[in-house]
Amino acid sequence: MRILLARHGETPWNAEGRYQGQIDIPLSPVGESQARALGERLREVPISRAVASPLSRARHTAELALGQARTGLLSIDPDVQEIAHGEWEGLLASEINDKDPARLRAWREEPDTVLMPGGESLRQVLDRSWRGLVRATEGLGADDILLLVAHDAVNRVLLCKILGLPIGKLWTFRQAPTTLNLLEGADVDSLEVVRLNDCAHHTPFFGEAKHRAL
Repeated sequence: MRILLARHGETPWNAEGRYQGQIDIPLSPVGESQARALGERLREVPISRAVASPLSRARHTAELALGQARTGLLSIDPDVQEIAHGEWEGLLASEINDKDPARLRAWREEPDTVLMPGGESLRQVLDRSWRGLVRATEGLGADDILLLVAHDAVNRVLLCKILGLPIGKLWTFRQAPTTLNLLEGADVDSLEVVRLNDCAHHTPFFGEAKHRAL
């Protein structure tokens, strides 16, 4: 089976550098354009199943990527929603640094040691998102293609597990808005990463495609 693991398009808070977490921030016009570009790229891809986070930025990205004729393929799974940042949600990094500098430093340097204040740890995100991935792939055959539209932290921890990396290494690669990661394998336990952070549908090869907050 093949899995197209995508991130949602840009939101206004992404552009501002605010921590979103599980606050339901919609796509910006730029994010909608990115999602439509993803849809154009996937127009001829025979997607068998699609799953998205319930947060509107991911759900709407999936809808635009699938196009009207294929939206019936889409189901929603709360296990692949973004990490709960708790008290950090809605804040800029500078604001967090003023009130919680030690935890912010740990988040950047040793993220696997951090429990978000009133939120989740990366281990908790990995446990639930892996459960969601397993559920999304149930019954898929060798030639089937799954589109899974999730979030930055979710994608990163899933990719760390598949790549055999400690989750504390999640900052060693990027996940741009509406990026595609192509995974292939007979089942979830034998997945290989074929493509990583492929956003050629909206960003030039040497273009900047990094976010400002997670």
